[in-house]
Amino acid sequence: MTDPTELTVDDWHGRAAEATFPTRAYIGGHWVPAASGQTFTVINPATGEPLAEVAAGDADDIDAAVAAATATFADWSALSAGARGSLLCRFADLITEHADELALLVTLEMGKPISDAINVEVAGAAAVFRYYGEVIDKIPGELPPTADGSVAMVRRVPLGVIGAVVPWNFPLDIAAWKVAPALAAGNTVVLKPAEESPLSVLRMAELAVEAGLPPGVFNVVPGLGATAGRALGLHPGVACLTFTGSTAVGKMFLSYSGDSNMKQVWLECGGKSPNLVFADCDDLDKAAEMACFGIFGNSGEVCSANSRLLVQREIADEFVAKVVERAAHYYPGDPLDPATTAGPIVSGKQLDQILRYAQVGAADGQVALGGKRVGETGYFMEPTVVTGLAVDSAVVTEEIFGPVLAVIVFDTEEEAVALANDTPYGLAASVWTSNLNRALRVSDALHAGTVSVNTVDALSMGTPFGGFGASGFGPDLSVHAIDKFTGLKTTWIAKGD
Repeated sequence: MTDPTELTVDDWHGRAAEATFPTRAYIGGHWVPAASGQTFTVINPATGEPLAEVAAGDADDIDAAVAAATATFADWSALSAGARGSLLCRFADLITEHADELALLVTLEMGKPISDAINVEVAGAAAVFRYYGEVIDKIPGELPPTADGSVAMVRRVPLGVIGAVVPWNFPLDIAAWKVAPALAAGNTVVLKPAEESPLSVLRMAELAVEAGLPPGVFNVVPGLGATAGRALGLHPGVACLTFTGSTAVGKMFLSYSGDSNMKQVWLECGGKSPNLVFADCDDLDKAAEMACFGIFGNSGEVCSANSRLLVQREIADEFVAKVVERAAHYYPGDPLDPATTAGPIVSGKQLDQILRYAQVGAADGQVALGGKRVGETGYFMEPTVVTGLAVDSAVVTEEIFGPVLAVIVFDTEEEAVALANDTPYGLAASVWTSNLNRALRVSDALHAGTVSVNTVDALSMGTPFGGFGASGFGPDLSVHAIDKFTGLKTTWIAKGD
C-alpha cells in the first residue's frame, strides 16, 4: 500500500482525475438508487465544478434503511461486547488501509487540505472506531445493594436503531463519533451525511461490511435535510437520534421527536467560543500561534472554533500584531497540495455568508487582516481579523463558521469572564495565563463544556466533547458517549425464603 503522506501534489491531482465516486445509498449491504430516482449534485469547492450526482434519498429510502437496520438488530445486539469490539477494530484497520482513498474523497467533496484529511480526518475516524472497539467489553454493569438481600442487576442495553445526522466539516471523523459508540453498544445505525459531503461516508459504510459487520448494521442514506433528514427525525422505528450541526436545525429535531415517538435526541450544535489571553501569559508567541489555529484551522469551519479573541488591554496591540503575522500561515491554497494548510470554504453559499459577516465587521469595526475572497475559481477566503467591535456586533455574537476572528479588549478578569459568558452558546473556551489560581478561577467560571488552559480546543477520545445552552447536550467521545445509546435495565431477583 502506498504511504499517502509520501504522495506529491501531482500524485494527488492524478488520482483525483481518475477517481470514481460512490453515488448511491448503501442500505442492507447493497448500493441502491433513491426510490424516487432523484439525485443532487456534489460540488468540488476548490473548483466550483460538479463532482458527482448522488442519490437524493427521501422518506421511502429512510424506511428501507430503518427496515434493514431493524432486521439485523437482534443478531447484532446478541453478539458479545468483545465480538462486536473485535469487528470494530477490524473496521478501524480497513479505514487505515484505505486512508489515501478516503482522504481524497474528503478533500474533493469539502475542501479539507489533503494532509489534514489524512492525518486528522481519516486517522481520527480510525482511532475512534478502535477506541470503542477496545473499551466496550470493559464497561461493567452494577449490583446495587438491596435491603432484604435480593439481587438487583443493572445493565446497559442497546436501544435499537440509531439515526445519525452529521455535518460536512468533519464528514468522517464526526460520523465515527456517532456511529462507533452506537455500534459498540449493540445498536444498528442509519446515517444521513451532509449533502455537501456524502462520498467519504458512503465508502466507509462499505468497508464496515468488508470488516465483517453484518449487512444492515450500518446504513447510509444521502439526501437533503428537508427530506431525508426530516424523515429520519420523524421515523417511528428510530429509537434515538444523534445530530451535529446548527442550533436551528437541532431545534427541528427536537420537534420531530415530539411529533413522532418521543425518541431520544442528542445534539451537538453551534458555538461562539471565547479565547481569553491575560497579560500574565508567559508565552505570547505560542498563544498567538494557537489563537490562529483555533480560528483559521479547517478554514474556521469548526463548531468549537475560538472565534472571539478576548485580550487584556496592556498587551492587546502587541498580541493582535502577532496574530495578524501568524495568520498568513493559513492563507488558502490548493487542497490537493500536501503543503497547504487551509483549503476552500465548503460551498458558494457558505462563502457568501462569511463575506457578508466580513462586510459587517468592516462597518462595525476595523479589518486588521483579510476580509475578502481569494481568486475567482472555487470558494477561497482570506483569514480575517476584525478589531474595534462593539460587543453587540453580529460578528461578535453570531456563529459565522468561517475564518473570521473578532477581537475584544478587556481590562479585568471579571470583565473577561462576563464577556466570555455573554453568549447563548456554551461549547468551548480557552484561557492563557501563567497564574495557576487564575486558571482555576476562570476555567471554573466559564460556561463551557470544555475549557482549554494554555492551549485551544483540546480534546481526546477519553474526554467528553459537548456543551451547554444553545450548543446542545449529550457529549460525544469518551465512555460517556455509550450512555447516549443505551438504556439502563434493572433485573430484580427476589431473595427466597
